[in-house]
Amino acid sequence: MRYELVIFDNDGVLVDSEPISNTILAAYLTELGHPTTYEESLRDYMGSAVHRVHDLVLERTGGKLPDDFETTLNARLFAAFQQELVVVPGVEDVLESLVAEGVDYCVASSSSHERIRVSLHKAGLDQWFEEEWIFSAEDVGRGKPAPDLFLHAARSMGVAPERCVVVEDSPLGVEAARAAGMDVYGFTSMMPADRLTGVTGHFSDMAQLPGLLA
Repeated sequence: MRYELVIFDNDGVLVDSEPISNTILAAYLTELGHPTTYEESLRDYMGSAVHRVHDLVLERTGGKLPDDFETTLNARLFAAFQQELVVVPGVEDVLESLVAEGVDYCVASSSSHERIRVSLHKAGLDQWFEEEWIFSAEDVGRGKPAPDLFLHAARSMGVAPERCVVVEDSPLGVEAARAAGMDVYGFTSMMPADRLTGVTGHFSDMAQLPGLLA
């Protein structure tokens, strides 16, 4: 293994949450008077922290979202997660291979700590992640595409950025990893490869990842 730390995004990489999340986000924004399609939600918000939703709505319309926007959104998301959320196929095999090789790993997500924990638990992955291996944009104040979150994760795990590799599925996440000076592999289950530019490599099946990391 040529890396000392593997940093996983959560949504769409560890848990198959992106279709659920963007369907609900698009519907809620539309309900609030900001018509948004599922495809537009993927384009504009996939991989980002919730503050980006507030910022783009304000920039485009001059209007502010309700103060309880995130609370209401999370309530809807968590209810849907309980019914629909599953692990991304092959993830547990990847984690098992990293453990067997003694390679450290963690998760760094634009989502809140609560949302990360809820999703990992529902997908049956919480046993693989100690609390100190979970990093959220809440920890740094600026989510992706800023590099802050990935740099914070590397620093907390005691690994230099150039010895880290990021596994991402969104353009914003890829941009953040590159800005952090890290290699990054783009998972193309949701996003076409031509949208994930500048990556170290692409893969469409988790079974391919251990070979790429080696």
